[in-house]
Amino acid sequence: MVKLIVGKKGTGKTKALLDGIHNSINTENGDIVFICNGDRHILDINHSIRLIDVEKYDTADFRVFKSFILGILSQNYDITSIFVDSLFKIVPDDFDNLTAFINDLDAISEDNNVKFTICISADKSELPEDIYKYIN
Repeated sequence: MVKLIVGKKGTGKTKALLDGIHNSINTENGDIVFICNGDRHILDINHSIRLIDVEKYDTADFRVFKSFILGILSQNYDITSIFVDSLFKIVPDDFDNLTAFINDLDAISEDNNVKFTICISADKSELPEDIYKYIN
């Protein structure tokens, strides 16, 4: 399952994402991963959550970021949820490849029984219609 939290800057996306992370701690028995650009949320999350600051890694495009996620999953079969904050801060704006990336994550989710929740700073009308079904 892929869930997108969409909205312009300042609309409460990250707060909703952090609330989702805290809810998962109480409802899931597996490991939870939080991917963000920078470590500004290190004090906002429980110590049991794996925080990954992607500033230290190359995430130049969606293909590379997808491989990064697959690498995380290959190292830990107990991951049940991956949360991604500010997708376009991690991967430069690329609306052309966004649909393929989200569809790939949906397939990865099915194959690995992992839930993805992703924040995107954009108005829904700016995004490809093919991904509207993932918007919460």
